[in-house]
Amino acid sequence: MASTEKADVIAMTHGDAPGSDTSSSPASGIGDKHHISPPRHDLDQAYWYMQHTENATEASPQELSRLRRKIDWWIVPIMFCCYTMQFIDKVSLNYAAVMGLNQELKLQANEFSNAATWFFIAFLIAEVPTALILQRVPVAKWLGANVILWGIATACTAAAHNYPSLMAARIFLGIFEAAIAPCLILISSQWYTKSEAAPRFSIWYAGLGVGQIIGGIVSYAFQQVQNPTFSGWRIMFVVLGLVTVVIGVATLFILPDTPMQARFMSEAEKVMLLKHVAVNQTGIRNKKYNWSQALEILGDMQLWLMVLLTILISISSGVITTYSATLIRNFGYTPPTAALLNMPSGIVSIASTFIVGYGVRYTSNRWAWIAGCCVPGILGGGLMSFATGSKAGQLAGIYLVNVITATLIVIYQWTGSNIGGQTKRAISVALISGSFSVGNIIGPQTFQAKDRPQYIPAKITVLATQASAALVAFVLFLYYVWANKRKNSPSAAAVESMAEGRQGEDRLWEDQTDKRNPTFRYVY
Repeated sequence: MASTEKADVIAMTHGDAPGSDTSSSPASGIGDKHHISPPRHDLDQAYWYMQHTENATEASPQELSRLRRKIDWWIVPIMFCCYTMQFIDKVSLNYAAVMGLNQELKLQANEFSNAATWFFIAFLIAEVPTALILQRVPVAKWLGANVILWGIATACTAAAHNYPSLMAARIFLGIFEAAIAPCLILISSQWYTKSEAAPRFSIWYAGLGVGQIIGGIVSYAFQQVQNPTFSGWRIMFVVLGLVTVVIGVATLFILPDTPMQARFMSEAEKVMLLKHVAVNQTGIRNKKYNWSQALEILGDMQLWLMVLLTILISISSGVITTYSATLIRNFGYTPPTAALLNMPSGIVSIASTFIVGYGVRYTSNRWAWIAGCCVPGILGGGLMSFATGSKAGQLAGIYLVNVITATLIVIYQWTGSNIGGQTKRAISVALISGSFSVGNIIGPQTFQAKDRPQYIPAKITVLATQASAALVAFVLFLYYVWANKRKNSPSAAAVESMAEGRQGEDRLWEDQTDKRNPTFRYVY
């Protein structure tokens, strides 16, 4: 039987464990000594897959290293391509602005800002169904379908002839791009342990920096096109949309929905991988909704701190990604030169993303890396706000602020590592992605027409939000230290000891949240 069919059969046949006692009570948390685990039928599909597959011998470090390389080459490049194109398609409006879009569509006052903002409003609203859909549908297939659809939306932007038609194209683009971050977070977390995941997150997230570089080149190239009937910016949208559609189709065929369905791995390699990542205690796939996990989110302090942190970071990133080319042009440069001068921002983003990703892999201290990235962001915001008489100082400020883009990948990886329970994870990643939208809604609105050409209030906003983000990262660190100490308390240790005494491997695949699982520990 083919591996995909086998995984499907196991999932359909063993949604409930044979002979399970469905009347048993779920774990109620650290302080409850009477209930340790949820009903035993609520186990991850990966557990049942391993039960119906020949046992593999314990993998050696060399075998795991070879398997990781194999996985890296198969799944990371396509995720990188998806993230690169979502960034380019999203910020293509920024490049089109310096290519004459505003004049050709006769945009007035704050209509360009509103077009940028409505993309993120649609993005935010779409996260609500995304949170519910991701637990029920194959994640990679959902990603591929949305990549194709947002590629079509990007191409259709070329047909915009006034403000309402531009808004319609941007709203549809926001709806379909809403899937990108939640899908990539969930997919990446399936294949690697918590420490291994950080650099892999960084690789696909580096698509943001690559997108900034490619976007500058693309904008410059299409500004050389002189066509009175079909402007260069319109041709740019068509080309970008077609490239995105091709990548979306490739995603459908290349990216497996789970390790159990990976055609490029043998059965022994699949089991080897599943045993390796079981230590995460975050599961692979479980289609059953658990509404108690959704309610737990309401009182989960870590998640709301991450929401606040994401909003603060995203306000600055929204300013830079949407308006950087416009700001540079307002320094007195021509549109083609502004497009080229925006490219070093991508180099800064790529460098900071890899430094932070590999730094987390080998030193952990996620909170410190976030706070550290905020320091250049604060300096950049200061230069943008107060070095108004110096083009070099203003440019340096824009480049420095791009260091903060690396903090988002730490937040994404933190969410994937520190949230347990399939329903809670699906909702949480959508919530964090939605928080990114909130920040990007606020960011462009700080650019008001009355503040031209310097936009000083927007620049001061960058400075203030970065300082606040560094503080929130430190508070989150303190929370995790406290939460782990609470799990290590004598009463909690007794519950953990009882949990570890149960049948070994199955407890690693129970659909428990990070709060209810007595053996779960937070990384920080």
